[in-house]
Amino acid sequence: MTNTSNPAPVSPHNLAESARTALACLDLTSLNKNDTEADIAKLCQRAQGPTGPVAAVCVWPRLAAFARAQLPTHIGVAAVANFPHGNTDVAAAVQDTKQIVQAGAQEVDVVLPYKALMAGDEAAVTQLLTAVRQACPGLVLKVILETGELQTPVLIARASQLALAAGADFLKTSTGKTPVNATPEAARVMLSAIAASPAAKDHVGFKASGGIRTVLEAMVYESLVQQILGEQALNAKRFRIGASSLLNDIEAVLNPSAAPVQAPASGY
Repeated sequence: MTNTSNPAPVSPHNLAESARTALACLDLTSLNKNDTEADIAKLCQRAQGPTGPVAAVCVWPRLAAFARAQLPTHIGVAAVANFPHGNTDVAAAVQDTKQIVQAGAQEVDVVLPYKALMAGDEAAVTQLLTAVRQACPGLVLKVILETGELQTPVLIARASQLALAAGADFLKTSTGKTPVNATPEAARVMLSAIAASPAAKDHVGFKASGGIRTVLEAMVYESLVQQILGEQALNAKRFRIGASSLLNDIEAVLNPSAAPVQAPASGY
């Protein structure tokens, strides 16, 4: 198996290149239960920092319209559905999704009903994901597998296959709300599922989320994407990182003389 732990020293040039990739592929995230418009205004300011723009911001559906109004068109707005619980309530998930669509957001991050999958109820998984896909035509659909709860490669692979069959544009690791979030092991399984699908291998992307706080950690996932999907997939159309505090380290790498900015504590 390829070693993805970055045991060798990383040159400043390579670190800076990885920081630029991470910035361009970053979903700057705030999903605190009590987030306000003031919190999201600060998040949107951070998304347009001196080192360059992020790919998107990710917020609750109730704050998606506000976020969209705060940002230039080249920065996307993502919002979450069926989050973070991953229940099987199709009507509630569709309601979340419709609110996101009506807000003018570009992306929906929906939690796959992972507890149903663990119980063997694949039909419930497919029903919910298909309904959400149908409720957001034209929007980017990222399906959150909650891999830290699924745990086994077999379940992670099956969740990936079901999400792809339902029309996912991205497979995403985690909500950031569980004890185990993104891991290289889960990422490898998900990326391999994308690469093995004739219908998905050339256009479906991968999003690592939860616990990624440094450029060195982001490099692990950049390397896996490059290895399995190819270097052409290292862009925001195929690769995202969901994080809040990662931007601090990106800016420290790209602009080390600048004073650090405090990131929101989002659970990511």
